Amino acid sequence: MGEEGIPADVKNTTKTSRKLTLLPLIALIFYDVSGGPFGVEDSVKAGGGPLLSLLGFLIFPLIWSIPEALITAELATSFPENGGYVIWISSAFGPFWGFQEGFWKWFSGVMDNALYPVLFLDYLKHSFPIFNQLIARIPALLGITVGLTYLNYRGLHIVGFSAVLLAVFSLCPFLVIGIISIPRIKPKQWLAVDFKKVEWRGYFNSLFWNLNYWDKASTLAGEVENPSKTFPKALFGAVLLVVSSYLIPLLAGTGALKTPSSEWTDGYFAEVGMLIGGAWLKWWIQAASAMSNLGLFEAEMSGDAFQLLGMSEMGMLPAIFASRSKYGTPTISILFSATGVILLSWMSFQEILEFINFLYAIGMLLEFAAFIKLRITKPELHRPYKVPLETCGATMLCIPPAILLLLVMCLASLRTFLVSGAAVVVGFILYPTLVHAKNKKWTKFVKEQPAGPSTTSAPDNSVMPQMNQEDAHEAEVMLLSDLSTTGTDQEGYEILVEGKLE
Repeated sequence: MGEEGIPADVKNTTKTSRKLTLLPLIALIFYDVSGGPFGVEDSVKAGGGPLLSLLGFLIFPLIWSIPEALITAELATSFPENGGYVIWISSAFGPFWGFQEGFWKWFSGVMDNALYPVLFLDYLKHSFPIFNQLIARIPALLGITVGLTYLNYRGLHIVGFSAVLLAVFSLCPFLVIGIISIPRIKPKQWLAVDFKKVEWRGYFNSLFWNLNYWDKASTLAGEVENPSKTFPKALFGAVLLVVSSYLIPLLAGTGALKTPSSEWTDGYFAEVGMLIGGAWLKWWIQAASAMSNLGLFEAEMSGDAFQLLGMSEMGMLPAIFASRSKYGTPTISILFSATGVILLSWMSFQEILEFINFLYAIGMLLEFAAFIKLRITKPELHRPYKVPLETCGATMLCIPPAILLLLVMCLASLRTFLVSGAAVVVGFILYPTLVHAKNKKWTKFVKEQPAGPSTTSAPDNSVMPQMNQEDAHEAEVMLLSDLSTTGTDQEGYEILVEGKLE
């Protein structure tokens, strides 16, 4: 990538900032998606018993998690730049829809992140009732948000390393539960289900929320060491880790205890630990639950902030969002995301959950469409990792998760439809507003630079097939197109950009 038009602080820090390696990336993806079995208890209650919950976490990964992870691996390695899915959509459908994708995903991500400081205090209040009182709760929420935001500011490698430690601490008590529950397990209890008590909306929302966001880590692909090899391995490892972290505790708790499904609500795993192992295990699970929320916050904040940085480097947002600290982190993007978290922290868990799922579903449908279109229109695009299916098979791979997305959207409440619709309208208005601000030069924008697909896997790029080089230039040109460039101006701009690339 050229450096013309990039702020000096961006150029200076990106050369020295440390890259993410395999284990920290696995931990960040794990926290983007899961963070452990905390919150899956509701799937037992909403499913009217263990059977539907267990089947859900066995089948949903096959029709949802694995396809999304495979598509993410292909596109993230083809476009190894910060911004992730914003770049994919821009390459397939142009910058307008790339911006909309970025806005939807960022907004849903900030809403999601608003949950974690609240949940952290909810676990602590059982031992420290003072956090039930606003005089202590509000300063604590602000303190937690500021502290975790500062950790993000200090460096992505620190966030990744802390995520590894938090994952080990959070998952160990459930491994203990799985081991000590074996003598007490009665497999027939796994088959219990009362269809009269099934709440389908809550059931699907619970499964979907606990198994989405596989694409989130793509927003910081530019910070990953050797992304073409690291990303597929990290996604595969994270899928195994997430599915195991759900099934082992559920199999142990529902198989060893004959508890009514109505008692399986958020935080019930602490009681499971008490009944199976004793008070020490209950306290360990409560501590792990609280700490897991910190890991979830850190992973989400990193993804949101580097997405804004990537959008700024593409010229979609003002240049200030591309500025980096001396630690290589996007300072303004982090602060902007943290402000959104604070403003949204007043909403309830269920309200946030449904809004997140709806906006996320819209964005994922667009990603699946981009995946298929790029397969059709750019078959020679350099793909360091490619889903081992031809175009027809790749299309079939997207159908089951697309049906699931539509189902989740259809089950949403009227209020969710209205609020999500309002968010979509805001995105439609915000894009031309930024274009106008750019044309009028009200604020500084980074001059667009190539943010295209990877072309560096071969030792010598000069021997790459001519068709691949032309295809790479074509994708880069599309991403570089000015937000306000349309019609006949586009042809002259493409010639200018290709001249610079040469």
